[in-house]
Amino acid sequence: MPEIELTAGTTDYEDTGGTGPAVVLLHGLVHDATVWRKVIADLRRDHRVIAPTLPYGSHRRPMRPEVPLGPDAVAGLVAELLDRLDLDDVTLVENDCGRAQTVAARHPERLARLVLTSCEAFDNYPPGLPGKLISLACKVPGGVALLARILALKPLRRLPVGIGALTKRPVPDEIVDGWLRPLLTDPAIRNDFRRYNLAVRKAELLEAAEGLRKFDRPALVVWATEDLMMPREHGRRLAELLPQGRHMEIADSRTLIPEDQPEQLSAMLREFIADTPVAPR
Repeated sequence: MPEIELTAGTTDYEDTGGTGPAVVLLHGLVHDATVWRKVIADLRRDHRVIAPTLPYGSHRRPMRPEVPLGPDAVAGLVAELLDRLDLDDVTLVENDCGRAQTVAARHPERLARLVLTSCEAFDNYPPGLPGKLISLACKVPGGVALLARILALKPLRRLPVGIGALTKRPVPDEIVDGWLRPLLTDPAIRNDFRRYNLAVRKAELLEAAEGLRKFDRPALVVWATEDLMMPREHGRRLAELLPQGRHMEIADSRTLIPEDQPEQLSAMLREFIADTPVAPR
């Protein structure tokens, strides 16, 4: 997996290469780029797909401790990644976390399209019981290490306070093990995770929502009908405030649509990109 040196630190990313339309995929907390593995396998046939591993607790390389780390900083990291890779006419896709909204609101220059799939939005931040438990764990000494050990217990993974809240179907143990290993083994990664979550601003996504009203480029909002974390009406609200917003839903899925329904999501992405050719600027 290639790596790139950014202001916040060294960041790993997957890049399929090729000359097709660029699609950048952003994951959520305690996941890495492997959450997109099935979507990448499908889209790589005719798209260039880039999937960075963001500093959300499953990253392997600690960020620079002297550089502030939080949601705003990660939005800046994504914008810097697009610049450093010299990507233009990007389709930026997010799932679970809401940083693509902030990137689109503040750094839209390299974006041709925006896709929001079952993600934090408006005041749902941190989302659901798992989000609140993460927030609490980050405020208690030793809380992050304890949280990681609990999530690592395989009999507990399907409970609604963990991965079970995010997917209808079990995620393969080897994938979840990879997500949790950095938190379990590296105190510097745990510190990054804690720094990120303690820097959460409740108003960030409310501000981003206002900025999205000015994002006058094609946008697709895809929501899981059985999401336990992200209110279903938030999908409709996001699509309505985007000037060129479209709204679609995927049944038989929870938040992590790339895990529960990757084929449907890939088909929607491919159709959306094909139907919205890049306009001259």
